[in-house]
Amino acid sequence: MRDLHLPGRSPAMALNAMAATSMPAATLAALETMRAGGNAMDGAIAAAAVLAVAEPQSTGIGGDCFCLYAPASGGVVAINGSGRAPAAATPEALRAAGLTAMSATSVHSVTVPGAISAWEALNKAHGRLGMDKILQPAIGYAEQGFAVSSRVSADWEDNVGKLSLQPQTARRFLKDGGPFRFGDRFVQPELGATLRAIAKDGARAFYTGAIAADMVKTLRAAGGLHTEEDFAEGMTAAEFVDPISRKWRDMEVFQCPPNGSGLLVLMLLGILEGFPEPAGPLDAVRMHRHLEAARLVYRDRDAFLADPAQARVPLDRLLSDGYLDKLRGMISDDRAMVDLPPAGDADWEKHKDTVYLTVVDSDGNACSFINSLFEGFGSGILAEGCGVMLQNRGYGFRLQEGHPNCIAPRKRPMHTIIPGMVMKDGKAIMPYGVMGGHFQPMGQTWFLTNHFQFGLDVQEALDLTRVFPSVGANHRDVEIENGLPPALRDALAALGHQPKPIKKPHGGGQAILIDREKGVLIGGSDPRKDGCAMGY
Repeated sequence: MRDLHLPGRSPAMALNAMAATSMPAATLAALETMRAGGNAMDGAIAAAAVLAVAEPQSTGIGGDCFCLYAPASGGVVAINGSGRAPAAATPEALRAAGLTAMSATSVHSVTVPGAISAWEALNKAHGRLGMDKILQPAIGYAEQGFAVSSRVSADWEDNVGKLSLQPQTARRFLKDGGPFRFGDRFVQPELGATLRAIAKDGARAFYTGAIAADMVKTLRAAGGLHTEEDFAEGMTAAEFVDPISRKWRDMEVFQCPPNGSGLLVLMLLGILEGFPEPAGPLDAVRMHRHLEAARLVYRDRDAFLADPAQARVPLDRLLSDGYLDKLRGMISDDRAMVDLPPAGDADWEKHKDTVYLTVVDSDGNACSFINSLFEGFGSGILAEGCGVMLQNRGYGFRLQEGHPNCIAPRKRPMHTIIPGMVMKDGKAIMPYGVMGGHFQPMGQTWFLTNHFQFGLDVQEALDLTRVFPSVGANHRDVEIENGLPPALRDALAALGHQPKPIKKPHGGGQAILIDREKGVLIGGSDPRKDGCAMGY
């Protein structure tokens, strides 16, 4: 039980069904969809669609999606809904266009969106309601507008420069040259019309015809290599894949395989479980070990993680006990590593915009769902006629010849968004996820150990102050949230870390614990966004 004298929130409780998302409107959409006869999958898609409208800096139908689904009958289903580079995207072509490295606002960082392909595939395979019903709440918010929340407003203000780069984007997403602010009403009629078309005709309406033509026209006008054929191929881009997993503390933690970075979660858990038990969740040694382990696995991410269809990703080696034991042996409780090689040259520290949500229905189906534009407002390139903001996932590529993650035709980039699922005896006990770009593997393992190792309840485990090591040349820098006690900050510094305050906390997160013994659902949602967990 939390200390009721202190500010905070208790976990949400329900006996039948629950949804936990980053905004109350999305949670309500999921619950209403289930009350109308839908299941957890239908509720998750409904919530993701609402967030694609009402949290436009974080997600959109011009982005990508990953999902883990645990049917009540048992097992875990995974889908990769990440888009691919255009067929003409070669390192030579991008260098000829003047690029020496991938740029976050370049048209060449726009990959063909995969979210709508994934939504349709998931709905057909595991849903109960049609997309015509599921998308109605999102259509309403697009056409009638929504009131901008405090977190959305703050993120909007941070992205005025990006939104000013493209005239058509500025016309829709800026107000008198500035951001839409807290309480402002924001209406997107063009996006509403596109959602109506998808509701009527499915993914075909998005990837072919007038909507696809508008996106391609916009991209070509900005110098892109995209074609309508690229988008037509994107209609079936989403793929059901075999999830990866690791046994941990008498449970099994599941992740989507590469090109996503879920393998880092499993690597971190494998490294950390071999250490002696630390004193508690806010113990300097616990934090030090976690930071050091994160530095090592992120180093490996930048060396090996890529699209397995076009590069060899040594999953078996990276997840082997022998290799993880070796990494653990590099960590000393007495001092932070000094000579860790740089993990890479990409500027990962801005990638903090994503939405994660989870839904459990009354039958026990559990959905772990994540949807993203990557950086705030993606590429900042709006296809004005159809209202689609396009992602910048291609920023995760490199132009380095021979690197596994070098851009290539129809290749998927290294991806940061990762849904998580904890299973026990073949049944789901917790769909969960943490937002925050490349923070996510660190965040997921921070949350899981907070709850299952140190006994914090679901909400407390999400709320606990977060730390994260800088990835790159200044690898000893540690990003710290405001809530870190000064004594802990000093203890980390004494171990050789360099604590640095950050402007905004890392992402957010949601989780639903399925307590089968008591027959109750226990949900948590992160106040770092406008998180809302609710059930009935």
